[in-house]
Amino acid sequence: MSSSNTHEVDLSKLPDVSDVSPETITGLVNAINSFCANPRQKFIMERLTTHLHQVVSETNLTTEEWMIAIQFLTRVGQTCTPTRQEFILLSDVMGISSLVDSINHPKVGDSTEATVLGPFFTEDAADIPHGGSLSAKQEGIPMLVCGRILDTSGQPIPNAKIETWETDAEGFYDTQHADRQGPDYRGRLRSQDDGSYAFRGIVPIAYPTPGDGPVGDLLKSLRRHGFRPAHLHLMIEAPGFETLTTALFPRGDKYLKSDAVFGVKTSLIVDLQDVTSDEEARSKGFESGPFKLLERDFVLVRPEEAKKARAEKVAKTMPDEAKV
Repeated sequence: MSSSNTHEVDLSKLPDVSDVSPETITGLVNAINSFCANPRQKFIMERLTTHLHQVVSETNLTTEEWMIAIQFLTRVGQTCTPTRQEFILLSDVMGISSLVDSINHPKVGDSTEATVLGPFFTEDAADIPHGGSLSAKQEGIPMLVCGRILDTSGQPIPNAKIETWETDAEGFYDTQHADRQGPDYRGRLRSQDDGSYAFRGIVPIAYPTPGDGPVGDLLKSLRRHGFRPAHLHLMIEAPGFETLTTALFPRGDKYLKSDAVFGVKTSLIVDLQDVTSDEEARSKGFESGPFKLLERDFVLVRPEEAKKARAEKVAKTMPDEAKV
């Protein structure tokens, strides 16, 4: 019986990988992978194999520990559902998401800093009008979020798509509720011709990342807390600009300096204003005051600006195959 790709492999060109030893296995794996036609994939696999083998050798990993790791990753995959991404959560708590984000989205001038997506983004957010509400429920402290979407020269960006999501007043995302009927505390809107946007939500609160799965067990074993500081997620897209995935963090939260997923940026910490006027509240769509006001502009970058910034961060000693 032959596999679909056996006929594509010239066995005469392959290295002899029999009788491997701890001293030879890494080089042999990299050698047999070296026929990869994609230079970038080849480079990543070579570095991944080398570093994983180094971890095994440096820690003198036992068979039992290796099996624990296999079982852990298996549980991570089994925990994922269409509305729960345990692998993203694992990447988040290990700091990998934040590292990838920082490398790929360097700050350009006054552009808004990016931060981690998190595991709770969904594609099914409802479209809401300018000034609309993320939820029909009257729970939590009401908050109006408004501002403008701009480019790096300060010009408005009309019709930018804004996806935003947050937890409910109890600190749970809609996807964490077993009886979820549809999207809640999330919405999709567009910036106006002058770049302005506005929507109503609630003041975010701190919450724990899911602790009922393998990632939660990992954090407990490491004696780490799983809390995220209060925040509001946003993803902003516009033709001709890099997509911005970011979040806003109200000042004063006790978890700002120990975020479980390493997502806080000082530039994204915001102050909320108190508005007590019932008349002002009703004009913004609330039944009455008081409410909190969060005013924030977002600055997007063009692909060429981002590419230049990324290139400037690439180390001169990095091999060509590592550059993208």
